[in-house]
Amino acid sequence: MVNKFLSEKSGYWKDNLKHVTRYKYMVEKLQDGRKIFLIRPTFLNKGIDFQVWVEKLDGVKDKKPSHKDIFNDLKLKNEEKKEEISKLHAAITKVWNCEEPDDVIKEIKLNFEKGYSTELLLKILKWLFIEQDITYWNYDGRGMLKMAIDKHFQ
Repeated sequence: MVNKFLSEKSGYWKDNLKHVTRYKYMVEKLQDGRKIFLIRPTFLNKGIDFQVWVEKLDGVKDKKPSHKDIFNDLKLKNEEKKEEISKLHAAITKVWNCEEPDDVIKEIKLNFEKGYSTELLLKILKWLFIEQDITYWNYDGRGMLKMAIDKHFQ
């Protein structure tokens, strides 16, 4: 991702006005046809950061899922199928370990009625983990988010 960002055209000044270059990258296609995309820059970390967005996340509008949205989704799934939650935790751990969500979904069959589909959840997490790795480059990146997720499985 960082190499891709380095190839972007930089912002510029013209007629005493600062022009910011903005980018939108389509990174995942869901089985229902919606896409997950990245928007940058977000001006949080000196231009290297990005936001993860999902087309029609609420059925109508494009939105960026927050960590809180993920935690709420995990809570819903835990309340719905407590017996399946360890399989979900295993699937998330595989994505955290850089396995592709589509491969994980083929291996670990999960079907929750409430909240995000398993596919959507894992694909959002893939990109949130990457975002955390870049944002917290010199710290533990994806580890902070994974520790917060793990607390929902205890």
